[in-house]
Amino acid sequence: MSDISLLEGRITAALDRIRRGVEWMDELAASAPTLPQDHAKSDADNLRARLDDERTVNAQLEERVRALKERQDGRVAQLEAEVAENRARIAAVDTDLQALRQTNAELRDVAAQMREALAQGVTEPQLINRAMLAELEALRAARAVDLAEVNAVIATLRPLLGEVH
Repeated sequence: MSDISLLEGRITAALDRIRRGVEWMDELAASAPTLPQDHAKSDADNLRARLDDERTVNAQLEERVRALKERQDGRVAQLEAEVAENRARIAAVDTDLQALRQTNAELRDVAAQMREALAQGVTEPQLINRAMLAELEALRAARAVDLAEVNAVIATLRPLLGEVH
């Protein structure tokens, strides 16, 4: 009988240890998911906060890029307008130069005809009139060229003078 009592005591002690182990494992199981879940929740909150920060920074960068693009598009449009104005000025100067060349050619032709008439001893009043008209037209054309050149220079200097003030 003493063996049975001894075995019974040992079995009871073993069952107590098993019960405590099971309780400890239940407590561990109950606390284990809570800790990682809280940690995971904390990590998720941190990641969400970082993602929100990155979205904010990204939105700010997109806004800066949009502003730079608008400014660049405005500047490009302004430069294109300036190029168009300069081309128009150059075309006007070129037209005036062509008129001056034509008038000077006519003036040379009339002068050659006058020299020929003088060499023959003949004076023709119509040649004198044509020469004077050609010379007046040449002066007008030269003035137009000068005026176009001055206007081009003024138009070029005007923005520079505006930047100084």
